[in-house]
Amino acid sequence: MRLEIYDKVNKLGIGAQGLGGLTTVLDIKILDYPTHAANLPVAMIPNCAATRHAHFVLDGSGPAKLEVPSLKHWPKLTRDVSKARRVNLDTVTRDEVAAWKPGERLLLSGKLLTGRDAAHKRMTDMLKRGEKLPVDFSNRFIYYVGPVDPVREEVVGPAGPTTATRMDGFTRAMLQHTGLLGMIGKAERGPLAIEAIRDHRAVYLMAVGGAAYLVSKAIRSSRVLAFEDLGMEAIYEFEVEDMPVTVAVDSQGISVHETGPKEWQARIAGIPILQ
Repeated sequence: MRLEIYDKVNKLGIGAQGLGGLTTVLDIKILDYPTHAANLPVAMIPNCAATRHAHFVLDGSGPAKLEVPSLKHWPKLTRDVSKARRVNLDTVTRDEVAAWKPGERLLLSGKLLTGRDAAHKRMTDMLKRGEKLPVDFSNRFIYYVGPVDPVREEVVGPAGPTTATRMDGFTRAMLQHTGLLGMIGKAERGPLAIEAIRDHRAVYLMAVGGAAYLVSKAIRSSRVLAFEDLGMEAIYEFEVEDMPVTVAVDSQGISVHETGPKEWQARIAGIPILQ
């Protein structure tokens, strides 16, 4: 059963980050527990493949020193950015955004605003009351992130994207009332958000999930602009340089999370699976 589920899931073509590919799961584990047969219980728990554990031994000799791995150890995994489109966030226009295609790689530089659940809830409440927002979002991009506090010489701590679907309910109001040009987050967007993106000729970009530390290396400066009482969920302004993202929903409402897996399903269909 493990192998059967493994084969069938990988034939879906979902791939890493949901963008399509040969490998969607690396392994399947099945656990069973005693229960009444009439219940027919089934639980599925997807686990992220990112390794989030550091192992060390306390032997009394001193503090543990964990060296940051060098990318040179994985040269074949280093992406060629020569074909990526470079984008100046300080001058980008709606017409430029309209030319971006789903799956296209971008390198963002310039000033980037942040905001996630708590900030979006507060802003939409303000808009409903007819109040002016403390930040001008016109022709700007917002990054769904709650950055970790910096330590020592860091500009900002780990700053990986949060799941964008949690902001779907706020998307239309933000696009309609603020002039927001685009959003950056993790994972796919739901139908309501995609419709709002299409209607307002906006765009949704996807940052790499599970790489918060590496993403933070593209951030050159950080300052709080509003809602400081929300802590890490305050609205920050980042200055970024060559921050890598992928166009996930273009201005026409085409989602790479729909087109990517379909394309890979067709490719995989003719590939025999070897046991």
